[in-house]
Amino acid sequence: MNDHVTPPDRRLDRRIPLGCAASILLGEGRSVAAECIELSVSGMTLHAAYVPGELEVIDVAVMSPGAGLGRPPLVTRLKVTRCHAIGGGRYEIGGAITQVVG
Repeated sequence: MNDHVTPPDRRLDRRIPLGCAASILLGEGRSVAAECIELSVSGMTLHAAYVPGELEVIDVAVMSPGAGLGRPPLVTRLKVTRCHAIGGGRYEIGGAITQVVG
């Protein structure tokens, strides 16, 4: 008998691994380069040299994998739910998409 029970996946939406260029838009024309690691209908995971505040809402522009085709970026408002160091001055930022801006 198997006593090990795999916990259920708490994510309701399927995550798609991307590895696309992204930017965290800070306002006043300032931005921080980021990488969108994975994306779903309801959230995303980023890697960046930025530490957001707890539950901070940030605007994120994710470049299309075919950015060379002239496609505009996906711009979302992201409510940060987690952030932890991954080394080299970079952080993994996860959050829930609260609005698609453009």
